[in-house]
Amino acid sequence: MRDPEPLSPEAPDLTGPVIMNQDWRDLTFLHWAVDPAEVADRMPPGVRPDTLDGVTYVGLIPFRMVDAGIGRGPGVPWFGTFLETNVRLYSVDGTGRRGIVFLSLDTDRSAVVAGARAAFGLPYRWARMRHCRDDATHTYDAQLRGRHGATSHVAIRVGPHRAATALDHFVSDRWGLHTRWFGRTLYVPNRHESWRMQEAEVVALHDGLMGSVGLGHLAHRPPDHVAFSPGVHTEFGLPADARRPRGG
Repeated sequence: MRDPEPLSPEAPDLTGPVIMNQDWRDLTFLHWAVDPAEVADRMPPGVRPDTLDGVTYVGLIPFRMVDAGIGRGPGVPWFGTFLETNVRLYSVDGTGRRGIVFLSLDTDRSAVVAGARAAFGLPYRWARMRHCRDDATHTYDAQLRGRHGATSHVAIRVGPHRAATALDHFVSDRWGLHTRWFGRTLYVPNRHESWRMQEAEVVALHDGLMGSVGLGHLAHRPPDHVAFSPGVHTEFGLPADARRPRGG
């Protein structure tokens, strides 16, 4: 098992064709520190929690997806722009590649839910969602459709830009995701420009989405990390077996 690759704000080159591109806009980062043992069983086979100073993090990330398109092509009209909130963990595989493991991805586009589940095995769910901006305050609301009905209400006040902290880098310098798909653990690489981080203050936080994936106790205490970013443009490459090093 290789040691984790060093974190870097510069993405490695994609070794194959670009399969899709998208803009992530108006992202709020909320994170809670947890013992890695608490979430180790949430990882796909061959993947373990990544750590910073002995702990790992659970993230609640609401944002706007804008102009998602096939390959490097233009955004797909209507279907390519939607709201999303994800609950995620931070991972590293046996080849040393760091990534993200999604526990849930909630969006207001039912077609995106069906497509992403089929294509990559990602745990997308259909929800009613809203994003509002009032001067420096961003508000995100979500409610899962169906019997679960979990809700989330997040409001943050955005401050000035800041130099990225070690924790900012840990949660954002991630150049791929790990997912379980038809019995295989896949690594899906991506690349984008460096994040621009801004200070952010929590104005309101009432979340049930973490509870819907068995981590509701975290919402009872303030997050350990809060930040905002205006966003990045992202490109994704072909999935690869998580057991094989890049280029292997």
